Parts: sequence; C-alpha cells; structure tokens
Amino acid sequence: MQVIVNHTKVFETLDQLAKSISAANPDFSSTVIVGIQQGGAVVSEYLYERLLKQNPHASALKHGKLDITFYRDDVRNKILAPDTMHLPFTIEGKTVILVDDVLFTGRTIKAALDALFDYGRPARVQLCVLVDRKEHRQFPIQPDYTGMAIPSKPSDKLKLIITQNNEPQVVLLNQ
Repeated sequence: MQVIVNHTKVFETLDQLAKSISAANPDFSSTVIVGIQQGGAVVSEYLYERLLKQNPHASALKHGKLDITFYRDDVRNKILAPDTMHLPFTIEGKTVILVDDVLFTGRTIKAALDALFDYGRPARVQLCVLVDRKEHRQFPIQPDYTGMAIPSKPSDKLKLIITQNNEPQVVLLNQ
C-alpha cells in the first residue's frame, strides 16, 4: 500500500472543493449533499463540515448517505451486504451534490443516479469527486467539481482510507 495523497493535501483539496461548491451554490436552502457509500460518504462528511465552517448560508444544507448496493451492474457477480442508507429529507426539486471519493469508469455514478431517482426528482445533480481517473471512463459522466486528477493504469486500485487518527489519505493498493 503506497500513500499517493497525504492527509494534509486531502484536507487542502476538500477546502478548495468547498469553496468551489459555495461559489456555484450561493444559497443552500434548496441544496442537499449526498455521499455515495462508502468512500463518498466519508468525503461528503468532511466536505459538509468544511462547507459549514466556510459559508454562513450552509447551515441550511442537508447531508445524507446513499447506498447503491443493489443498483450496481456487478451485483450479480458478488454477494454484497448493503451499506447504511440515510436520506432523512426529500430531494424533490432540490440541487443534489452527489459526492464520491474516486471516479473511475463511471459505473458507480450511474448506479448512484439510478438509486437517487428512486427517491425523487431533483432539479439538478452536481457531481463532486475527490479523485478523478478520467482516462478510464466507460460512461459519459464528468464531475462538476474535481479535487484532483491522478493518472493511473486500469489495474491500479486507488482508495480513500482513514487512518487511526481520523485522517483521510488516498492510497494505491496495488500496481
């Protein structure tokens, strides 16, 4: 396991993402932030905290977690245990900021959009990712907010991990 991005850089990136989101969404009264389980939910929690600190209007922002287990196109190939779903608000007519840790092929985002639309029809969906591996996209999905683009091989496994000190890092699991 090799650390690609240390916790300091991750937090700097989250601060920049929060500034970009605030600039594009000056009024959070009809905006919700939803993290895709598992890594996206972690990123969205850190991002939500930063938005609350940086923007006085962010107090109206609602935060949730989306489980996409049964929307994945590879669910037939694996036995998967569902994650926690937590959407204690309506997304109907709202701007949904959908958050994931690593955008790779786009399949996870497609599954998340399918799951999200089962909970209502948002006015729009904005995609925020900590890491974009854009050279490997299989679906025409592009983020509205990108923390960093990390060139990689298709066989590389980039993952967000949380250390024992609650510090997020992006690691390369194998090459």
